[in-house]
Amino acid sequence: MTLLDEAEFIMNRLPGCRVEVIGGVITVTMLPDGAHASTLTDLMCAFFAAGLHDGETEVLQRVGLWLPGGPEDYAVPDLSIIDADSDDRVIEYNCYDPAAFRMVLEVTSNNYQNDLRVKVAAYAIAKIPVYVIVDRKHQRLHVLSAPAGGEYANHQVHAPGRVVALPDSIGAKVSLDVTAILTAGKH
Repeated sequence: MTLLDEAEFIMNRLPGCRVEVIGGVITVTMLPDGAHASTLTDLMCAFFAAGLHDGETEVLQRVGLWLPGGPEDYAVPDLSIIDADSDDRVIEYNCYDPAAFRMVLEVTSNNYQNDLRVKVAAYAIAKIPVYVIVDRKHQRLHVLSAPAGGEYANHQVHAPGRVVALPDSIGAKVSLDVTAILTAGKH
């Protein structure tokens, strides 16, 4: 049985859970809580207001991202900004080519170390231009950009009270209020 077969078996046994294969390891994330969903909704509203779902890009939740780090590796980011023409770029297992992604975003849950460590390397290897982490445990917003050599050259950590401009490479000018985002994640 391949890792993809095992991942599919787990998905069928645990509907609604997120199953990923990163670095040849299967990870399972349980259903998110309401605060997690509220955070994603607020972020989507900001991206929609900036016009990121009208034209060249789309804002999507839980779309598969094929990872080049292993023969069966894939991730399912909480939120992604992808090129609008990405439907023609499915590689395998209903996962899209990393080149279609302009940004991925994760809102931490009980497996926050996965988002803060394992996925940083995986997304950098995949050359995802921007990775944003809403770190609910430590009350920080991380913005990583400029992937090179399997890591991100820029990693900025922002505390509440800041308004953060995301890199223009996502396709529009977007500023995020760190306090508002982290407050939504507490409910």
